[in-house]
Amino acid sequence: MEFFTQAIETLKVLVMALGAGLGVWGIINLLEGYGNDNPGAKSQGMKQLMAGGGVVLIGMNLIPLLANLFNV
Repeated sequence: MEFFTQAIETLKVLVMALGAGLGVWGIINLLEGYGNDNPGAKSQGMKQLMAGGGVVLIGMNLIPLLANLFNV
């Protein structure tokens, strides 16, 4: 059971890191859009930023629930 718990914790960290990376990429695109006055880049950057935040929330809240799913 210790292996399963460690695997869930590792999955949580990986999903949160992926979401943070997506959010940082979104910030970069957002700032690039403001710098070049490009509405398309601003829109894409905002979407990526929000998607990254959503992925981080999934990692924080839903992934730990997997540990409780298999506890008997």
